[in-house]
Amino acid sequence: MLLLLKNVRIITEKSEGRPQDIFIRDGMIEAIGDELRLEKNADIWEWPGACVSAGWFDAGVQACDPGYEHREDLHSAARAAAAGGFTAVASFPNTNPAIQSKSEVLYVKNKTADSPVTFYPIGAVSQGCEGKDLAELFDMHSAGAVAFSDGRKAVQDAGLLLRALQYAKAFNGLILNEPHHKTIAAGGQMHEGVVSTSLGMKGVPALAEEIMVQRDLSLLEYVQGRLHLHLLSTAKSVALVRAAKKSGLPVTASVAVANLCFTDEKLASFDSNWKVLPPLRSQSDVNALLEGLADGTIDFICSNHTPWDEEAKNLEFPYAEFGMTGLETAFALCRTYLSKQLSVRDLIEKTAVAPRRVFGLPQPEIKTGVRAELTVFHPDAEWVFQEKDIRSKSHNTPFAGQPFIGKVLGIINNGQAVKHS
Repeated sequence: MLLLLKNVRIITEKSEGRPQDIFIRDGMIEAIGDELRLEKNADIWEWPGACVSAGWFDAGVQACDPGYEHREDLHSAARAAAAGGFTAVASFPNTNPAIQSKSEVLYVKNKTADSPVTFYPIGAVSQGCEGKDLAELFDMHSAGAVAFSDGRKAVQDAGLLLRALQYAKAFNGLILNEPHHKTIAAGGQMHEGVVSTSLGMKGVPALAEEIMVQRDLSLLEYVQGRLHLHLLSTAKSVALVRAAKKSGLPVTASVAVANLCFTDEKLASFDSNWKVLPPLRSQSDVNALLEGLADGTIDFICSNHTPWDEEAKNLEFPYAEFGMTGLETAFALCRTYLSKQLSVRDLIEKTAVAPRRVFGLPQPEIKTGVRAELTVFHPDAEWVFQEKDIRSKSHNTPFAGQPFIGKVLGIINNGQAVKHS
């Protein structure tokens, strides 16, 4: 591969450079400078105003493979990730069979070995993600699992989560849990509040999340392992994590981009594509999430990519599954709705640097002599997201036909380049 990135601004979480050229040979950055010489047969990527950063990372992707390939498979998830500017993803274990042992971890790694998107498997905390018996954490860690979680099935059994934290502590393993008390939230369709009352819909109380956040923090205080609270959505959850961090607890947290951009008022139309978990909540919750992101209480942003087939989403609202696809639109949502709250450098910190720091993964660098893992983008380009732009097998998104600001132009990773028009 010979590739010349022409007149791109290198953006890191700390600085924005002037336009320069970057020459990549066989997946390695060979030169960075002004007016670099073009070699024969080299591809040229050039767009006015283009920027480049370290490749973005998304955590908690539902890849659905093995077992649910009709919704998504590892290859379609990679295409969706590349379209959204992600060079790496950490995939959840909610498959069939679940990613619960060394063999399933190796299945994901081997099947994606030649992909332009690097997949980091997250192993199951419990066998089958059923919340009963502890899975083979150490074997999965040895095979390459970067963390452990039951994914969208929050661990309800406090004793099980306690044992997982204790066991993973022996090898500095990271436990992820999405705080959601299923019995408190039972039957809930959306955020419990004024909007749910006006629509006559049973709500998911903020308490269903907050009581689990408090429980998990108490367990962490007892064990002192490594815990990540995945997808916070309420103001009190942010306050609890902020206090825990100030007290020195080794906890990290993330937030879904949709929960930063929208409130429960979006559900007034009963469009099931807006039915997500955690649910879109009130404006005061959104404000608290943005404050938590700004002060470091929340470490990074996730796409919350949850693909569903038509039979699962194109139903009357109470019967539709929770979730929307998110890989292709995460960056554009941030630039369209959050440009006043998050600068481009802030976005690089929250989508490229911080996720890898939480997972303990190496940070890609933009300098000569290193492997290229880059995202090329235009932070201010205006475009319309259309059906043809969807790379996921599933189309459960409310954004088809919506104009956006901020466009991904391509990625370079694993010796491959994926260019978008």
